Amino acid sequence: TTNILDNLKYTKDHEWVAIEGEFFTMGLTDFAQNALGDIVFVECPAVGTKIQMGKALGVVESIKSVSDVFAPLSGEVVAINNEVINSPDLCNSDPYSAWMIKAKISDSNEISSLLDSKKYSAVCSSSGH
Repeated sequence: TTNILDNLKYTKDHEWVAIEGEFFTMGLTDFAQNALGDIVFVECPAVGTKIQMGKALGVVESIKSVSDVFAPLSGEVVAINNEVINSPDLCNSDPYSAWMIKAKISDSNEISSLLDSKKYSAVCSSSGH
């Protein structure tokens, strides 16, 4: 069964989002890492990169496939997690600690488009897992 944390927000693309004031942190959900299989490579944007909600910001490569990672909100990258870049398997072993980027939110109105845990759970169920 998929582990979904109540205190986070989610996207239909299976990213989790933690909102902290005017910043957000994001990573791949448990569902995403299960679907991808063993993750062998993570690419994040550089600090200072402007990201746009719904647009690709990086890449995750697993033994099965290569997938884009999409920005859950628009903003500017303020930190990237080098641990995850150096040890991509952290995305599999502890997806909710293995954050990819932190960014400053540029439009807080976008937050309302994120899914809560119940809505995200429904997305996972309809994906047939």
